[in-house]
Amino acid sequence: MTQPPDQTVRPRLALSHISKSFPGVKANEDISLSVRPGEIHALLGENGAGKSTLVKIIYGVQQADTGTIAWNGETVAIPSPKAARRLGIGMVFQHFSLFDAMTVIENIALGLDEAVDRDELKARVAAILDSYSLPLDPEREVHTLSVGERQRIEIVRCLLQKPKLLIMDEPTSVLTPQEVDRLFLTLRQIASEGCAILYISHKLHEIKALCEAATILRGGKVVATCDPKVETTKRMAELMIGAELRQIVHGASNGAGAVRLSVSGLTLAGEPPFGTDLEGVSFEARAGEILGIAGVAGNGQSELLTALSGERPATRRDAITLDGKPIGTISAGPRRALGLACVPEERNGHAAVPDFSLADNSILTVRHRMPLTPLGIISTGHVRNFADSVIKRFDVRTTGTAALARSLSGGNLQKFIMGREIGQQPGVLIVCQPTWGVDAGAAAAIRQELVDLAAKGSAVVVISQDLDELLELADRLCVINEGRLSAPRAVAELGIDEIGLMMGGVHGESAHGEPAHA
Repeated sequence: MTQPPDQTVRPRLALSHISKSFPGVKANEDISLSVRPGEIHALLGENGAGKSTLVKIIYGVQQADTGTIAWNGETVAIPSPKAARRLGIGMVFQHFSLFDAMTVIENIALGLDEAVDRDELKARVAAILDSYSLPLDPEREVHTLSVGERQRIEIVRCLLQKPKLLIMDEPTSVLTPQEVDRLFLTLRQIASEGCAILYISHKLHEIKALCEAATILRGGKVVATCDPKVETTKRMAELMIGAELRQIVHGASNGAGAVRLSVSGLTLAGEPPFGTDLEGVSFEARAGEILGIAGVAGNGQSELLTALSGERPATRRDAITLDGKPIGTISAGPRRALGLACVPEERNGHAAVPDFSLADNSILTVRHRMPLTPLGIISTGHVRNFADSVIKRFDVRTTGTAALARSLSGGNLQKFIMGREIGQQPGVLIVCQPTWGVDAGAAAAIRQELVDLAAKGSAVVVISQDLDELLELADRLCVINEGRLSAPRAVAELGIDEIGLMMGGVHGESAHGEPAHA
């Protein structure tokens, strides 16, 4: 365990009165914070609180309107990411910048500011991997790696530049519990060598386990600082949202009802070049229940969702049935008309068109279920009313229904998309990563809406890499690994470590005591 940094030591990074405005919004207002050498410092806040803008200023992506940045006690300007890296600031982004068809070492080389001899680079990478006990084969192609292994590439890129400050943006959002443990070991070792770490996450139990200090933003301002090891997760969440945190209320269970969605022997080739083949996937989702599907990213989740939504037809009509009707070979629109709604993982470009307004994005899916286009003519009034109802019900922070999807923060766009689908009262809802990148308050509200939807008789299928979310929501749980699905089991029977091993491909014994495939 790392020792708390000496508070008498000069801060590695000190921000003083940083402010940044965009048209119509003040993203950062008079923000001051400091991070000391060897300190793991959390930056917390709900969606739209100003975290992303602030770290972009630190990393040189954006410039502050007012305020100063001090580095090791000296005022500096950081005009670009390259300038930030020269100072010793590294950043691992939530979405990795990697080329799937290239090797680990080739991707690392592309991320460096200067050309390095390949043999020399391999030697330096090998030294880092050995020093930090990071298992990673430099010659493997990226498409063959787990998400945790891909993240290690980004970390190695940063470590090659010997950073004095490392910024981590939502680093555990798609990792198994075992990968999270390994990441934390690495971060603690990096901090013990004097590197300061600024850590952004919505997972407050991880903040408590890892961080020595936290700065909490709300509405672009610093509203609190605290010691996460002393403060409760509930209190930190309430400081973030400025209100009491909602607890999910599960209604009295009457048991699962009739089968609403049935999948039988679904086999589908993955999309080239690196898609995952689905192999004999079978499960049932019943009225009144939430079925969770856990798995590390890249194990067939995208293929499963596109097969269920109708974006890619199955080979057999009866491979998928909805309320007893075979739908395996019909397209997405007719499936929606029959009562199936889907929320894909990718918000911009898949769930929403970035350059469409929120009102127009409503038409895309809602027209199949609600009278937004009577006789094929768009009713602008009905469309606006529906979009406005979603904005109000899900507390979407936006200027109105005419706002373009790309103008919203990721979390607010996610709230709108979830609200658009739930607002249709579908008979079956399939959602991938329902609260990815959403703050604690909004996540609790979305999860409650999913519970309420199931309580009204819908079947809800949640595909997620967030085990805490699945354990909180699901009645039954199965795991997808390399395109194959384990037998569903009651959540009460499972422990988080067992699920994590299953996500990593170690399936052990099935629910019936038979050996399961690995």
